[in-house]
Amino acid sequence: RRRKRAPEPGRNKPTVKGRVVKSAIEEYHKKKPVNHLRENLQYMLKGRLVADKAITEKVLAQNRGRKSKDQPPEKAEKKKPEGTVFTEEDFRKFEREYFGIP
Repeated sequence: RRRKRAPEPGRNKPTVKGRVVKSAIEEYHKKKPVNHLRENLQYMLKGRLVADKAITEKVLAQNRGRKSKDQPPEKAEKKKPEGTVFTEEDFRKFEREYFGIP
């Protein structure tokens, strides 16, 4: 078996030579988040082309998926309450004509 050599003194130690002192303020400014709102707004306002409604509906329909949860709720047509076109007087008249009751 071979024994590990003892580390030589002075090697692999970090030295101060060549080290640059970093300012905490400079580091803060480097890592400070940049607000890109103005550039993004300019970019968004630059393209004012709006697609046709039919095209957008077609694209949305393709991207919806096949699951029932992805489908928009179907709008049920409102049914009008069914009423009769005949009045009570019409029924009485029919009764007199059909049954012969005055």
